[in-house]
Amino acid sequence: MDGENRTKVVVVRPGDESDSAVLPGFGAVFKLTHENNGGEVSILEHPFAVGAITAPHRHTREDEHSIVLAGEIGFRSDDSEVVLGPGGYITKPRGEMHAMWNAGRTPGRIVEVITPGGFENYFRELSDLLAAHVAGELGSDAKNLHETDEFARLAVKYGLTYGTPDWLDDVVQRYGLDHPTH
Repeated sequence: MDGENRTKVVVVRPGDESDSAVLPGFGAVFKLTHENNGGEVSILEHPFAVGAITAPHRHTREDEHSIVLAGEIGFRSDDSEVVLGPGGYITKPRGEMHAMWNAGRTPGRIVEVITPGGFENYFRELSDLLAAHVAGELGSDAKNLHETDEFARLAVKYGLTYGTPDWLDDVVQRYGLDHPTH
């Protein structure tokens, strides 16, 4: 580093949600981005609406570390499943198919620490892509965003694969969830 400090002092005040992305049932509020720390980490918050589940996916480049702030959040990573309340922590290692969901009857919220940083931009781009899909701007007849070429390119760009694991329908049924919307 040649005596150079790659990490800057960054202050995010409580309640500051000005930098965020809208995703159905599951948002992204950006707190610390890879630009602030030499690419080492991204930290964001994800609010979870009642009944929301993320689409099962696998990262090839990042590990995700979650801390539950509010509600009851379920996590499934390959064969491991747990529901955690406020103060619970979990790591979802790269290479494992995983999903997260609101397992309770009240809105939930987690802090997500993503290593290395940079993946937070996926949520920005996905939010834009969802908006374009809903507005019919993608020029595709696909009803599900996952069926579009644009979504496939975004997943490749961020090293993601999506799937429908054997456990998805069981989790959705047990917790009374809505199927993933994208």
